[in-house]
Amino acid sequence: MIVDNYLLANIEYIPYIDENGQLPEQFQGKIGVYAVFDRDQELQFVGYSRDVYLSLKQHLVRQPQYCYWVKIQTIERPSRTLLENIEKAWIEDWITQNSHTPSGCAEHKNQWTQAINVKELMTPEENANYNNPIHDEIARIKIIKNVARRIEAEILKLLQMRGLQTEIRFNPKLKEEGLLDLKS
Repeated sequence: MIVDNYLLANIEYIPYIDENGQLPEQFQGKIGVYAVFDRDQELQFVGYSRDVYLSLKQHLVRQPQYCYWVKIQTIERPSRTLLENIEKAWIEDWITQNSHTPSGCAEHKNQWTQAINVKELMTPEENANYNNPIHDEIARIKIIKNVARRIEAEILKLLQMRGLQTEIRFNPKLKEEGLLDLKS
């Protein structure tokens, strides 16, 4: 399929969080490809989704330090081939122009696409407490839930400082597993 009509350079930047503290709501329920840029408009991640808005919300929680600008190309009917071709063309175009692959499209892709594993973010004290042999499974679950709550509070504080007004709700059931992800 021809993707020349969908060149990344031809698409306008949209603020990730607008002046009212909202994400780009016009993309709720829209199918499309999107490119996420940092504060300096350096490409960080390219993806596609059946609901661009929900994906952007998820990325903002997972990688708030990199979500400042976005470029979005929607399509009317689902076509995985077209979406994949646009995604690939955008990444290749960026590499050609900038001589490097965005880290979110390579070695750090999981940080953009997977739930946050709070076990990787434990303080040394939390880690020692969690791995203490005197603790049973119930005690470990309680410890990991507290770590998840701490990380969640840090993320929410950062997003509040950025002026976000959109409601963010994490899935409480995943916290027991040491994961943070938005409630769908």
